[in-house]
Amino acid sequence: MVSHGAACVTQASGHPSDIETKLSAARTRLILEKPFIGSLVMHLPLTPAPASWCETTGTDARAFYYNPGFIASLTLPQTQFVLAHEALHCALRHFARRDHRVRHRWNLACDHAVNLLLLGEGLKAPPGVLANEAYAGLTAEEIYPLIANDAEENTLDRHMFDAQGDDGAPQSSSGKGAQPEGSSSESDPSESPSGQGTGSEGQPSSQPERSAGDAAREPQTAVDREPAGLRAEEQEALARKWRQNLVSAAQQARKAGRLGESWARLVDALLQGEVPWRMLLARYLSTAARNDYSFQRRSHRESDALMPSLHSHQVDVMIAIDTSGSVSAAEMGEFLAEVDALKGQIHARITLLACDDKLDAAGPWVFESWESVGLPGTLRGGGGTSFMPVFDWVEGQNRRPDALLYFTDAEGEFPAQAPHYPVIWLVKGKAAVPWGERIQLN
Repeated sequence: MVSHGAACVTQASGHPSDIETKLSAARTRLILEKPFIGSLVMHLPLTPAPASWCETTGTDARAFYYNPGFIASLTLPQTQFVLAHEALHCALRHFARRDHRVRHRWNLACDHAVNLLLLGEGLKAPPGVLANEAYAGLTAEEIYPLIANDAEENTLDRHMFDAQGDDGAPQSSSGKGAQPEGSSSESDPSESPSGQGTGSEGQPSSQPERSAGDAAREPQTAVDREPAGLRAEEQEALARKWRQNLVSAAQQARKAGRLGESWARLVDALLQGEVPWRMLLARYLSTAARNDYSFQRRSHRESDALMPSLHSHQVDVMIAIDTSGSVSAAEMGEFLAEVDALKGQIHARITLLACDDKLDAAGPWVFESWESVGLPGTLRGGGGTSFMPVFDWVEGQNRRPDALLYFTDAEGEFPAQAPHYPVIWLVKGKAAVPWGERIQLN
């Protein structure tokens, strides 16, 4: 279990101005040394908080909350780490990605993911942070199932994204994640029947309720009770805001030549995964099926001039399925069902190919626009993976399709050059593609 109890937060807290100077210096050093991370940190107002609900640090995607005593106990490099930690939770939008997952396990997974990224950047962590090296390179979603249901670890910081836990209980007031099942808990302040918040002993707070307008006019000063969790509409708005912050920070760092390759890959992956793959696929196919202009000579009774006329054409779509064993039959069927649903809308003719390291001799299978697309009864496969046979076949047929969709894990041999037609890779896994449009299958 992570241990960062009262001992580290009851040290001399120092003068408030000293703490503010320390935090300001840490932010400045991040901007100079790690401009991408530093830019993200600048989007979180610094807000002191009491130990009654914030033993260390925390965020609700709106501010960086900190216990002055805890900040006083840190070195300057460790202060940089905790600032970056909270900013990354927000930039990676962990507050909007939990879905059905158990909150405590999700919080642990998010901390492992963030801490490993920061340690990889050379930042110095406070003692006791969660950073299992076996999880390096994994997202919070990938780490989550690897964490035991009864994990007794706790996060260093406090995640104030949810008003209620999965069992209806709020987070522990100790500031370190959800309480174990079966333990007692106080009522959530935002759900108090009286409409008032509760103090540390469960009594009504003496602080009067404030309107949103009042709160907006107040400076970022110490708060005496934990902010309420995010409502659905707040979560959506903050997710959009932090996506913009992420894009802006990446663009600025990239222009300055200070965005590392690992961060560039992470940002690209996050932005690609922002739109569901079905929506992206529909967008690409709709573009391929756009109306076009034909310059045919019109009737002599009208004019001898060549006038453009608007017409639609049948879309020629080729689909290749990787049968090397990396993609299951169920996943192939789901993908083809989605293509079938889109095909009728865009008047497309589908040519289906199956390939591992060589083409399935039973193919290709052709489906006209009025025919349903389905998975052939038997598919040969299970060998290695090479994408070359598909593109060689298309070239040998002297075809130039409007689009070629390749459903794969993208781990195989690619042609050296991109063909002269659009290629869309629908990728299961994290492998990159050398050219073409890549859609992540989540």
